[in-house]
Amino acid sequence: MTAATDPTLRRLVNGVLWPGFTGLRVPEWLARALDEGLAGVVYFGHNINEDDAEQPARLSAELRGIRPEVLIGIDEEGGNVSRLDSSRGTLLPGHAQLGGLNDPVATEAVGRMIGRRAASAGANIVLAPVADVNTNPANPVIGVRAFGRDTGLVARHVAAFIQGLQDSGVAACVKHFPGHGDTHTDSHLSLPRLDLSWAEIERDHLPPFHAAVAAGVRAVMTAHIVVPERGELPATLNPGILTALRETGFAGTIVTDALDMAAIRASFGAGPGAVLALAAGAELLCIGNPSNLGPNGGRSTDQADYLQVRGALFDALDGGVLTPGTLERAGRSAARLGLPADPDGRPGAPAPGAAQQAIDAALMVRSAITVRGTASLVQQRLALLDVRARATLAVASTTDTFTTSLSRAYKLDRLTPGTDEAAVAKAVAAVPAGSGLAVLVDRIASAGAQREALARIAGLRPDAVVINAGLPSAAALPLAVIDALGSSRITADTVSAILRGEKP
Repeated sequence: MTAATDPTLRRLVNGVLWPGFTGLRVPEWLARALDEGLAGVVYFGHNINEDDAEQPARLSAELRGIRPEVLIGIDEEGGNVSRLDSSRGTLLPGHAQLGGLNDPVATEAVGRMIGRRAASAGANIVLAPVADVNTNPANPVIGVRAFGRDTGLVARHVAAFIQGLQDSGVAACVKHFPGHGDTHTDSHLSLPRLDLSWAEIERDHLPPFHAAVAAGVRAVMTAHIVVPERGELPATLNPGILTALRETGFAGTIVTDALDMAAIRASFGAGPGAVLALAAGAELLCIGNPSNLGPNGGRSTDQADYLQVRGALFDALDGGVLTPGTLERAGRSAARLGLPADPDGRPGAPAPGAAQQAIDAALMVRSAITVRGTASLVQQRLALLDVRARATLAVASTTDTFTTSLSRAYKLDRLTPGTDEAAVAKAVAAVPAGSGLAVLVDRIASAGAQREALARIAGLRPDAVVINAGLPSAAALPLAVIDALGSSRITADTVSAILRGEKP
């Protein structure tokens, strides 16, 4: 009998798998997998109907009707990264805004809001907070998703966010161990290398994970990054690095980042990567987002993604590469994530009403946003030059919140020029007479094309205002700047109010 035909081994394999799926209902293949012990699912934006407030809870109830102990995970970081609000943008502050505000009580409150919202949708695991210390201003994938670049500040806010999440009855999954903050490559697109010594990582990047462990975090997500001092395997597949995680005192569940990301898919393959991850000490395998590129390098299906990873584990069992004991231990750890929070834990604060939460969140965002220079555009017509870089797949937003918000306040002309001299000149020349001009950027924390574009625009329109959705620039800029620290809906609404001169 092979692993694929042995009912016990099939359940052991399914018990460590955590796939995504497409649609607003449970597909047949997923129902069968749940019947055979599948650990659970991860929700993405395509699983949520934002026009039907009760739909996520109904979907979760449908899943629990098949497997009551199902693990339902969701990416809800606040700010730029939301699945419950992926098409409209969230109304809660992001990590960089909370770090800028630097009030751990506020951060805990936001964690609690997110946790309660996720719980009301039926999720029991929130893939947050981000514990990465963003020491590289050119980092293309973390940036404003981090609380900041100061190790101590990030550690304080990670602990506060976890406290708020877990007070609300969901498990927090902190990410991305051992720290994705100094990378210059997006692991959704290729395999990053972290060219730091392990001593530097311990000093600058591990303290927030220590703080998470001390706060009782239930799960830790690994990073698909290579630390050359610890070998050529990325952390997700690296037994030495995952042992270092256990040496922090962490006794919870080790969760992989998505195996369909190019850092694993293109370098190892999702199936072989899954085998290596389990052998290294990972316990719950996040297979990924089936709306992105599938494991074969082209568009795939949700079922095909799942079957590829499951088939690789079957083969590894048959070949003796993995043992049933390894899968059994991993599955037990994964299953513990679905257990209720410790009843002896600190009780959560009373939940404020929805109106008060909205007021609190808006005040937090307004306090975190900084304005340099005179950032007022009171004209009735506004041209928006959007020169932002392509968003990382982690964000997965399907709308432009700034265009939506500014269109309510102005007669808006949106232009998307390149950043070279000719493109900038042509775009500025196309701005209607008498119109205000705003320039939307997100990569000006380091020198590069967007900063150069701003210098060109300043020479043509010194009255333009920069809306910076990314990290602030330490260098002086030639135009007035609104450092928004994000691109969520509440951020865009706040920026629009600032431009119009409205009082907070």
